[in-house]
Amino acid sequence: MKNNVITFLLIFVSLNSFSQLEEKNKAEYVFGNGINFSFNEGKYQFNIYGFIKPTYIYSDEKRFNSEGQFNDVYRQFNSQNSNLYFSGKALDEKLSFTIQMDYSSTDPLVEAFIGYHFNEKTALYFGQMQVSHNNLEMVHNEDELRFTNRGMISQMYSEDGEEFGLFLESSFGNSFIIEPKFAITSGDGRNSFGDDSRDSDKGGVKFGSRINFYPFGNFSPVNQLTTVDLEGEEKLKAQLGFAFSKNFGASNLVGDGHGDFILYDGIGNEQYPDYSQLFFDLNLKYRGFSFVFEYADASASALEYIFTDPNGFNILNPTQISEYLILGDSQGIQFGYFTKNGLSFDFIYEQFNPEFDSNFNSILRESTNLGIGVSKYIVGNKLKLQASAFKTNYKNSVVGLDDDEFMSAAFLVQIAF
Repeated sequence: MKNNVITFLLIFVSLNSFSQLEEKNKAEYVFGNGINFSFNEGKYQFNIYGFIKPTYIYSDEKRFNSEGQFNDVYRQFNSQNSNLYFSGKALDEKLSFTIQMDYSSTDPLVEAFIGYHFNEKTALYFGQMQVSHNNLEMVHNEDELRFTNRGMISQMYSEDGEEFGLFLESSFGNSFIIEPKFAITSGDGRNSFGDDSRDSDKGGVKFGSRINFYPFGNFSPVNQLTTVDLEGEEKLKAQLGFAFSKNFGASNLVGDGHGDFILYDGIGNEQYPDYSQLFFDLNLKYRGFSFVFEYADASASALEYIFTDPNGFNILNPTQISEYLILGDSQGIQFGYFTKNGLSFDFIYEQFNPEFDSNFNSILRESTNLGIGVSKYIVGNKLKLQASAFKTNYKNSVVGLDDDEFMSAAFLVQIAF
């Protein structure tokens, strides 16, 4: 609390002192866009921005309580996200930086990176940032989502979506736009070098890329960071994307974390399989209507002579790898309509197919997810109310047992400042 008071006092003093400076230095606050500082006639710019998402969640999914018994009904009220951003630009030096914190997380550092901008369309970034080689919804920030939470494809094939590494992004064309993006990361997700010397980097590096095509030109500025047609495109606009990544030595079930499991070679040294993900997505927008199709596929390779114990007694059989990694393909569609008075009505359907459906212990299970959502955008994404309900069905692989089915619902208020 003391630190928060000091922070606000410093901001107040800074804003007050700006009123006595020359016109070339400015400071302003815009609701939803945060506090903006401008120095030396705009050549140096800084921004402080954030948002919170108080959320109520209901679920009848079976969960263990403190006594080890099943608790069929789960209710929780918390802040799903409490994010604070610090960013800045030095135009003449062609440099930028971003720091993002999420104080609702036990690991609050989300992003911390610097960028060098060769020109307006090409930039090189270094640090921990949101990667582009995940599915389309996972590329968008938490404050730009169609529903109260990400879809199951996003949740199943990625964890946080941020990794540490080197990132190159560019764009070509005007009426027909091509956006290529490339990344070389540690493949170990956030905090990839561990909390201390005992939590070291695992496996090798990860290569990722994405290419987006805009055959009818780019979306309107408000529409570029969300799948919803908030702007109401007067002409049909489309984004077609392909993404691929390969993690050389994955020790996390989706290849963007580390240390979830340990596998070995024949003499007791750590050895991990290679893990690849492929995504295809399509986003259409026209006069308030929006449609999203997502396809995901994950596979493993370099599985020869991997053992589950350091003594080399238990060799990993081909189907057993699905107990360590998410393997299989999935498809999903989302569509909705955004009205002129700020109401959005949305629908989602997703289907999941494990690579080895004969393995009852496979992490990815044959399942479907169906959901609906209603959102009220009061001031765009800056102030909105959202409610969503989902029905998830897991097909039971064991003959004679019923399928697992559960319902969940959530309501949230999103406030940006």
